[in-house]
Amino acid sequence: MSAILDDRHPLLQVLALRGWTSEYCLRRVAAQHKALGYGAMAVRKEKISRWTRPASPQTPKVPTQLAMADVLGIGSREVYTRPWPQWLLLALRDDTLVWESPWTPAGTIQALEDAGGLVELDRRGFLTVTTATVAAVLAQWATTQPAPALTTGGRRIGMAVADRFDNRLGELRHLDDDLGSDHVYDAARAESRLITRLLRDNTYNEETGRRLHACAAEASRLAGWCAFDSGQAAAAETHFVTSLRAAAGSGDRTAGATALAFWANARYANSRPDPRGALDLIDGALTHRANVSSPRVLTMLHIRQARAHSIAQEPTAAYRAIDDALAAYGRAVPADQDVPSMYWVNSGEVFQAAASAALSIGDPQRALTYFSAAATHHDPYDPEREPRGTAIYLARQAEAYLALGDLDGAVETAQRSIDLLGGVTSARGSETLTTLRSKLTRHRAIPVVNNFLNDTA
Repeated sequence: MSAILDDRHPLLQVLALRGWTSEYCLRRVAAQHKALGYGAMAVRKEKISRWTRPASPQTPKVPTQLAMADVLGIGSREVYTRPWPQWLLLALRDDTLVWESPWTPAGTIQALEDAGGLVELDRRGFLTVTTATVAAVLAQWATTQPAPALTTGGRRIGMAVADRFDNRLGELRHLDDDLGSDHVYDAARAESRLITRLLRDNTYNEETGRRLHACAAEASRLAGWCAFDSGQAAAAETHFVTSLRAAAGSGDRTAGATALAFWANARYANSRPDPRGALDLIDGALTHRANVSSPRVLTMLHIRQARAHSIAQEPTAAYRAIDDALAAYGRAVPADQDVPSMYWVNSGEVFQAAASAALSIGDPQRALTYFSAAATHHDPYDPEREPRGTAIYLARQAEAYLALGDLDGAVETAQRSIDLLGGVTSARGSETLTTLRSKLTRHRAIPVVNNFLNDTA
């Protein structure tokens, strides 16, 4: 938005954008200040003047900033990681272009440019896309034609460029495994910006253009995954829809189905879960299953389907989807012959997801059976390659032990989870452990639980 380039203080821009007076803004902030447990806050309109004056402006206290961020729909994480008033720029960002640009080659490039912008997209920790928007996106994806060759007068590029991007994206995926999403998010967005610039400014034939669109789809998909894992749900959705647009430009239904599977994950595994919306996305992908070349992508779609059904409390459909996932994986080729981004999908992953589904349904005993199968199967889940995923699944396994009254098993498994998550940044992983600790707190009177909670406080 042009407002970001305005010379006025960001807070004054926010007030102008929303049509708020200083007094109205302060009343809302004061109410939220009290609701968050920070106590009463004086409402004097000169506060805004002090915070925004050009010479020697005052900085609001952190509780005031946190209350203001909550009013504006910005995550508290941004207040701690960005100085005042920089985090206010997130309230000025507008992602309309991403959702409303036409599904044409030019529209896709415009959406990619906007989603990969230098100012982070997310200002909300929750989903905002409506069911109608999801349906419209699926309809557009189903009918969009691959992008044609482009002659701009710029330098001509060939397939070797796309090969290099494929290699770089492969390294980023594995860095995400090793270090966590926080470290990789900016790198994935930078990669998307570079690919977008090449698509916009260079000359290439149709085959190269399709490959570059596929690279853009994967870079956006990876950025979406990192945003989601970092707790930025709205930003994740924006990246996933740009990934879907770029996949349409590549003519690759498999890349599109991959984007939809990850988008579905963001919709059901959220603080405000939308399993029905997730199932719509998965059904949209499976409608084109005949054109999805990777058995592992089909396996992933059924895994996501099982999780969405379990969160919707539909056990029969969830277990059927688990069977479908195992059947799809039974047709898989060796990982080095499949889509490179699907290296992590194996039987162990299916059983881990099945265990999570059983736990959501309220069947902890079956969940433990699946967790055991994930570790002991001849094609097991790999904790060395997936420390973050292993930590999350161990936390869920601890929940299963807790549900069955096995406090020793719960504490032992929870400790292994915490040990694994150390050094890997993942808001999703931290939230899972926080939820587990909250459930264990109810049993603090038991010495083994009390010791664990004290040691890991």
